[in-house]
Amino acid sequence: MKRFVSLFTDSAQELKKVRTLTICGLMAALAFILGSFSIRLGEYIKIGFSGLPNEVVDFMFGPAVGSVFAATMDVLKLIVKPDGAWIPGLTLNAFLAGMIYGVFLYKKPISLWRIAAAKFIVSLVINVGLATYWLAQVYGEGYLANLPARITKNVIMWPINTVILYLVLKVLEGAGAFKMMGIFIPRKKKTEAKVN
Repeated sequence: MKRFVSLFTDSAQELKKVRTLTICGLMAALAFILGSFSIRLGEYIKIGFSGLPNEVVDFMFGPAVGSVFAATMDVLKLIVKPDGAWIPGLTLNAFLAGMIYGVFLYKKPISLWRIAAAKFIVSLVINVGLATYWLAQVYGEGYLANLPARITKNVIMWPINTVILYLVLKVLEGAGAFKMMGIFIPRKKKTEAKVN
């Protein structure tokens, strides 16, 4: 339990650093650029990569910074490029997703299974469960009517988004970007082979 609480306290300490705010500003700009390349499929389904910078922030700075950054970006994207009505529940979803990614990824080695687990929880609980509920409440349509399309989209995008985030983090690590920014990335522990 102490380790879990320390994730949040360590992450909250990151908010006091100028480096964190600077990198978050750069990631926000990148999110706006990537947002212009999104594809809309129907009224409620949008495929894009503007969430990728959010996830990189979650990885680098943890659940406290990640959740605040994600919620702020949700509101800023609506102000800069209105794409429908503001739905407070969707801002809450962004906040919760940032927290989940931060808990799974912050101060941990880059791992495909860890990213897949975080993506799965966010896809199932946040994107399918909560987002469908908020949209049904706001637009007055049945929860179950929108559920199949949202499940299909998230099932298809889950492995794709997992691999994309994994590759982006590995490329940034390999290029020394994290080291240059002063971000410590723990290494995977190598298991020693037993010699009989």
